[in-house]
Amino acid sequence: MTDFLRPHCQTSHSIYCGDVYQTLTSFDNDDFDLIIADPPYNIIVNKKTKLPKHHNLESMGGAWQIFEENWDKDDFSTYLAFTLDYLSEVKRIVKPTGSIWVFGTYHNIGSVNICMRLLDIEIINEVIWYKSNAFPNLANRRLTASHENILWAHKGNGKKRKYFFDSEYAKSVGPEEDPLKFQGKQMRTVWSVPNNKKKHELIPGSYPAQKPLKILKRIIQLSTKPNDTILSIFSGSGSDACAAIETNRNSVSIENNSDALNHSKQRLWGVYGVDFDVCTT
Repeated sequence: MTDFLRPHCQTSHSIYCGDVYQTLTSFDNDDFDLIIADPPYNIIVNKKTKLPKHHNLESMGGAWQIFEENWDKDDFSTYLAFTLDYLSEVKRIVKPTGSIWVFGTYHNIGSVNICMRLLDIEIINEVIWYKSNAFPNLANRRLTASHENILWAHKGNGKKRKYFFDSEYAKSVGPEEDPLKFQGKQMRTVWSVPNNKKKHELIPGSYPAQKPLKILKRIIQLSTKPNDTILSIFSGSGSDACAAIETNRNSVSIENNSDALNHSKQRLWGVYGVDFDVCTT
């Protein structure tokens, strides 16, 4: 229990357990200040691939738990349609002053880019998240994957750019947080943030593909103001909600996996004393 974090939460936090697209359709237009999406990366391209739930991924440097969700094994056309569906709703429900941030790798980020262009969602920047402590490729058959892509976008166009951007916060970040960032200088699009977690981030335990709070808090502080509301879709372990709590923002999360939902509830209560309000559509 991290007592120093507990007394300070004065924001609201809810989670929907259900289908992402169906839940998105239930929200009103222009509802959220920021939407963060960490969708399936469409990594398993061979549908015949069968991996046990607890599988030792030697090429990733250790034992990692895998959730073999059907949506991560879709063929390209199915995945593209899935991406178009959820992004069309994301565009509808984000505020004109709001931002959209989507995580990905080479497996899926091109699909996200194409869908955004088809939907007239303007990409502001592509951020390269450089992981200085990336897991080695023990199979030694390819280069070590040491980055992820993050697309920052908004629903406007070239004539109506209303999205919020905290340029002063961006300049305030220094080398103690990111060795590639100079204090007082503009933030660039390559971020060096190690993919490790502090002790309180691992309560009640590690979780597959969990993002470090450091990078999520940066996204939130760049794109929102205190007391704004963040929507986290494909919320997984609840990291976006945790980052919202630590930056004094409200959060709404969507997750269709009951194990992930229970993990999130335990995490928010164990670290912050916050009881996720579980909602249904």
